[in-house]
Amino acid sequence: MVKIQAQGKTITCDRGANLRQVLLKNGVDVYNGNASIINCRSIGTCGTCAVVIEGEVSPLQWREKARLSVPPHSSNSSKRLSCQVQVLGDIKVTKYNGFWGQGSEIVWTPDLKSG
Repeated sequence: MVKIQAQGKTITCDRGANLRQVLLKNGVDVYNGNASIINCRSIGTCGTCAVVIEGEVSPLQWREKARLSVPPHSSNSSKRLSCQVQVLGDIKVTKYNGFWGQGSEIVWTPDLKSG
């Protein structure tokens, strides 16, 4: 089992679990505003579940690289799409503002419910 710290919660899950699924199952809001309604449901095409992750996760794959390379995201960003990430070790997750989570202001951190 590995630990995820997000939005003031510590969650345990199996190694290799999908980050978005684990966060949503445990009541962590991975979307900002209407993105909770208007999103691709884990296909990796909308980019609304973008987060910053500290710790061991799966490497970027082609679909995630493609989505993160076009606006409003940037290929030089440290953000990842939670729907495309497998948790491989203990991690800390931070969510930023903006419809796609592309902003520079923190919405929530691993330890706090809001930034």
